[in-house]
Amino acid sequence: MVDWLAATEPAQLLPARSQMAFTLMFHIILVPLGVALPAIMLIAEHRGLKRRDLVALTLARRWSHAAGLTFAVGAVSGTVLSFEMGLLWPGLTGKYGDVFGLPFAIEGIAFFLEAILVAIYIYGWRRLKPWTHFKLGLPIPFVAMVGAFSIISANSWMNTPAGFTPGPNGGWPTNIDPIAAIFNKALPYEFLHFICAAYMAAGFTVASVYAVGWLRGRRDRYHRLGFLIPFTVAAIITPVQMVIGDLIAVWLFKEMPVKFAAMEVVTTSGTHQPEIFFGWYDEATNTVSGGLSIPNLNSILAGNSPDTYVQGLDTVALADRPSNVNIVHWAFDVMVGIGSLLMLLVLWFAWHWWRRRTMPQSKVFLWCAAAAGVPIYVANSTGWIFTEMGRQPWIVYGFERTSGAVTKADGVWATFAVVVVLYLLLAVGTITVLRVMSRRWRRADIGDFLDETAPYGPRTEAAADVERSAP
Repeated sequence: MVDWLAATEPAQLLPARSQMAFTLMFHIILVPLGVALPAIMLIAEHRGLKRRDLVALTLARRWSHAAGLTFAVGAVSGTVLSFEMGLLWPGLTGKYGDVFGLPFAIEGIAFFLEAILVAIYIYGWRRLKPWTHFKLGLPIPFVAMVGAFSIISANSWMNTPAGFTPGPNGGWPTNIDPIAAIFNKALPYEFLHFICAAYMAAGFTVASVYAVGWLRGRRDRYHRLGFLIPFTVAAIITPVQMVIGDLIAVWLFKEMPVKFAAMEVVTTSGTHQPEIFFGWYDEATNTVSGGLSIPNLNSILAGNSPDTYVQGLDTVALADRPSNVNIVHWAFDVMVGIGSLLMLLVLWFAWHWWRRRTMPQSKVFLWCAAAAGVPIYVANSTGWIFTEMGRQPWIVYGFERTSGAVTKADGVWATFAVVVVLYLLLAVGTITVLRVMSRRWRRADIGDFLDETAPYGPRTEAAADVERSAP
């Protein structure tokens, strides 16, 4: 088997890739909460104000504190990623910064706006009228999506470069059009796919916390509502994500056939291609062993017919194939497999709700719901692995190789070690604070859902405020 990191490639390539992958995997844990949790907490607050529901208000307040913490930690880890783009990949940012740099400026503006709005929302619980407080929180999910849009735009540009004319012999780009670079061909697909993934991750993860509470015997209205609101959000988004995922696969088949061939391990071009689940690809012989093969299915999924011609890896020089086809293929299969399992969980929930107008309460369902918070993040991570590894060996697809963009400075392994230590400390601190908050909430008087002793939250008069402000 051919090694995915050839000996002729720069020595800094492996540590640079490793550091970037580690920081991205850490950051991606927090991003869905920063993007989607504000919408979930606003749904709870709206329910609380509309129905004069103090339990829903308590959930909204507590989720806002968790959102504030994860936003702050996510901002730190995201800032490190921005610096790493320039320090680890100067061949990318130095050469193409004028082309795709504008989204990073937009992301900075969105970050500052979100920080201000989140602070106003958290500190405004005791200082603003209920409906005024809710309305001031409404921009938060949209500003969060603007930040996500800018970063996804930069990443999608790396997959489908646009907005410039390449210089002669790989020289510096000319005729730069930053707007065309932002709205590149891959942007709509990547952005919609990411937003749905973020809402799924936040919804299933938050719901899993309350599913655990149900399994431990805390079957009160607080835990029921705490489960239903985020799980319903995830349940609505999941089938939409399945449709978007299928559209992306067809788009990849047409626009990035090499990446499509790697994700489906299509070894030899032709029609009547089978769909292979897992299996092991041998680069030396361009063959696949093991796995589950379904005849014709790949061609049918790609073009709605077994006669659909699919380009294989045999048409691409070994040096131009993704760095490790097995990683690309397995990451794609794991992502799709987890998404399919979660879809089954959603169908179970929908069927039970349709028949009995209540959530399933069997232990099997609750165990699955409690566990869902872990595999959804595995799916998010493998999705990013597939996206990035599938583009290799290009950092700018078709124009700039990753090996040519990496830094030539020494000491990347040392910086990687420092980043690992700092991020582990950050993770421990974040988990500790979340656990302290959780324990304090559990110790609260069962009837005092407004947590009067908490530093920021709806005051005791909130019930009267809700009644006065209700239409």
